[in-house]
Amino acid sequence: MAVKNKVQLITYPDSLGGNLKTLNKILLKYFKDIFKGGIHILPPFPSSGDRGFAPLTYLEIDPKFGTWEDISAIGENFDVLVDLMVNHISRQSEYFQDFIKKGRKSQYADLFITLDKIWKDGQPVQEDIDKMFLRRPLPYSSFNIEETGEEEKVWTTFGKTNPSEQIDLDVKSSQVKQILKEFFLNFSKHNVKIVRLDAVGYVIKKLGTSCFFVEPDIYEFLDSIIKLANSLGIELLPEVHSHYSIQYRLAEHGFWIYDFILPYTILDTLINKSSEKLCEYLKVRPAKQFTMLDCHDGIPVKPDMDDLIDTKEARELVDTCLKRGSNLSLILSDKYKAEDGFDVHQIRCSYYSVLDCDDDAYIAARAIQFFAPGIPQVYYVGLLAGKNDIEAVKSSGEGREINRHNFNTLEIEQSVQKEVVQRLLRLIRFRNEYDAFNGEFTVLNCPKDEIRLSWNKENKHCDLFIDLKTNKTMIDYTDENNEVVHYLV
Repeated sequence: MAVKNKVQLITYPDSLGGNLKTLNKILLKYFKDIFKGGIHILPPFPSSGDRGFAPLTYLEIDPKFGTWEDISAIGENFDVLVDLMVNHISRQSEYFQDFIKKGRKSQYADLFITLDKIWKDGQPVQEDIDKMFLRRPLPYSSFNIEETGEEEKVWTTFGKTNPSEQIDLDVKSSQVKQILKEFFLNFSKHNVKIVRLDAVGYVIKKLGTSCFFVEPDIYEFLDSIIKLANSLGIELLPEVHSHYSIQYRLAEHGFWIYDFILPYTILDTLINKSSEKLCEYLKVRPAKQFTMLDCHDGIPVKPDMDDLIDTKEARELVDTCLKRGSNLSLILSDKYKAEDGFDVHQIRCSYYSVLDCDDDAYIAARAIQFFAPGIPQVYYVGLLAGKNDIEAVKSSGEGREINRHNFNTLEIEQSVQKEVVQRLLRLIRFRNEYDAFNGEFTVLNCPKDEIRLSWNKENKHCDLFIDLKTNKTMIDYTDENNEVVHYLV
């Protein structure tokens, strides 16, 4: 199978109506002709934390969301994309619970990275840890084994708690390879067409390295996974937040990648009314990408934008975002902060709110995204032009909840009727249906307060024009009668 060059939706299993059955009804009622590229359902599996990203297993669907039959039902009308947190599994999984009980005698002991797999004597060395790209103060957690009373330290890349809820898997283990195979076979059985490998950049642990995207080892792992996936008719999408050069190396190896540069670059373009950086970027970026503006985390800044942004200008942009209600995720490791201390990892917000709820600016942002080569993904909050959910942040204490509002059926019905949402739906239909997007892309010369992008295929031709002074967006395209149509988006 091939990934369809059409727009995809990203949603939690319970964010549009409360569960998977209702999600399917909502999709068929309002969006059947909209998301022809598919539906990315954020983790619907039983999980012990991080809103689904600490899964206990991939063989079951959390009963509060529904069943695998509900996933299959959605798959009858839409290509389904799901996540596989290939780096880790939940502390509450049957695998790790057995390990906590029996320690090295557990049948699952080899699934996990006990520290003797890293350091021969099992004693961590701070000098080695200092070289690592850390997502928590230490890359391991300590557990007491019930049957022996001994302490075991195991690798845990992620997790806010101590010990962590997310336990790293040893991808070199034959047991891990077998379990991953079981997961993929189950995906295939239930109509899953694309699997996003979440946190794949962290799977290789090697002393003397950052333990992040360790080359060439990472490619050996990815090649083995892609061989398995493709044998089952499943496409892979590796998810790697890193310096853009790493993304480009992934692309050179033939993998789909995420365009994590586009969201910030579009935001900078619209706020500072200059298209120079955007146009330069669109001329050189790889084409085989998934594009996005918003997601369940935030707008990537560091390390994705390293060497592409001036930190003084970035601070000013971030300050504007904060004034518009955003909050920030910060870099932990000092060595990965900028020399002047700039440490913003992600800007957390709704994309509609960060553009000051300006309908024209928001539609301009989506038009740029849809004209950039790649597979466009629209996050469900962005689909409905949702605003920052400040109350959810206050009540949960979790900054990412700002862009994770759960819409009930009445809110969805009301949101779909908003003019800005109707404009977005028309634009998505155009992106899905106009054949020039399967042709050749060109960045046209223009003044810095304008954007001009073009697609051509045989007798189909469309030009995007955005006036950054007013944020007005126009598309000129040739119709079936070979006449030019002016579409004010």
